[in-house]
Amino acid sequence: MAFGKEEVCAYLDSRGVVYDRVDHEAVFTMEAMDALSLPFANVVVKNLFLRDDKKRNYYLVVMPEDKPANLKALRAALGARPLRFASEEDLQGILGLRGGAVSPFGVLNDEEGNVQVVFDEALRDWPAVGVHPNDNTATLRVPLSDLLALFEDRAVPYRFVATSEASAQ
Repeated sequence: MAFGKEEVCAYLDSRGVVYDRVDHEAVFTMEAMDALSLPFANVVVKNLFLRDDKKRNYYLVVMPEDKPANLKALRAALGARPLRFASEEDLQGILGLRGGAVSPFGVLNDEEGNVQVVFDEALRDWPAVGVHPNDNTATLRVPLSDLLALFEDRAVPYRFVATSEASAQ
């Protein structure tokens, strides 16, 4: 079963996860997200789908919206080969998503377990995160502890890493 917007919400409901949902027009950038003025805008995160230069390792990186994405620092923190943004083809083929809809929930569609979820260390103490439910026409505020429990139940590998810019200098 592919997890789209309604399937993600039904899955959360079936697990008793309490979340907030806002449906909105399709958004493709963080600037467009900001323009929505969501009631939980302070917990909205950005999500990057990356791969190493050999296409052996894929990472779904979740980080604070306002933090610059420093791939060299992230590479060092992960102990990975050089990182690149994954292609639209990989995004669709592995996570069943399209550009603008990258979300931690995408790993629900990763049947082969190819993707590791990487949370920026800054998020560790956040009570919740604001993410798309695999569709960029809605945003959910989901308790971080429930999201992590979902990953643990489904054996999705995840970790927290510090991605400070200073480590890339």
